[in-house]
Amino acid sequence: MTDPDPLAAPAAVRRLVVLRHGTAVGAAASDHERDLTEQGRAEAAGVGRWLRAEGHLPDAALVSDARRTRRTWEEVAAAGDLLDVPVEHAPALYSAGPESALDLVRATDTGVGTLLVVGHNPTVASLAHLLHDGRGSERAALRMAQGYPPAAVTVLAVPVAWRDLAWGLARLVDFRPPRP
Repeated sequence: MTDPDPLAAPAAVRRLVVLRHGTAVGAAASDHERDLTEQGRAEAAGVGRWLRAEGHLPDAALVSDARRTRRTWEEVAAAGDLLDVPVEHAPALYSAGPESALDLVRATDTGVGTLLVVGHNPTVASLAHLLHDGRGSERAALRMAQGYPPAAVTVLAVPVAWRDLAWGLARLVDFRPPRP
């Protein structure tokens, strides 16, 4: 039996969009309170415009509760005309490792077709790399292998229910390095 091709049946495929927050200031009262720089806000707005242009529109957003991730989401939502997308600010995502972040994704409501996760490195890079099944866009894989800088975003096709998502089950659709 062959593996199901998640790109062959787009209507049945979920999408996971994994985004690292935009460029942040170097210091604040605490790491949790670090905000975005002007460049970081422009990068996040660029992601929002790109998501809209490419049709990777989230039905829900899971966002770390740190200031820089919340601000990244605000800029993405405003530029991508995504202000009506339900957002959950998850304190657990701030310090989550890849396995904990995956657990948060697995808890996504079954009605969500596309989930956007906004988090921190190294967790978001690890999440994207570990979920990738080694197939899909070779160009995206090469770009993702070169690093996961602030405002980098990965789009993965998920052929299973959120609760069943596991390492190596998602097809790499696209990777966008940061740019305004």
